[in-house]
Amino acid sequence: MFINIKNKDINTMVCLLKWAEKGIKNYKWYDISLLKATVFFSTLFLLTVWDGFRDFVLGYEWYWYLSLAILAMISPMIKMFK
Repeated sequence: MFINIKNKDINTMVCLLKWAEKGIKNYKWYDISLLKATVFFSTLFLLTVWDGFRDFVLGYEWYWYLSLAILAMISPMIKMFK
């Protein structure tokens, strides 16, 4: 089986990667750590709002994870769109 990928789709992916590479040049060393923290706290947020994973979270409220994710992503997002 072959995957039918159109040239337009490939061009879109290439443009997205170039855009990301251009934006990452504005990052400082600590912004990568903040990005990791954003992913971590966003994952914990998702674990909290899904009923099956509530036991894993052990009682922490979801808004703590969401607020930490938003706080961690502010600086990288400002620099990415600068």
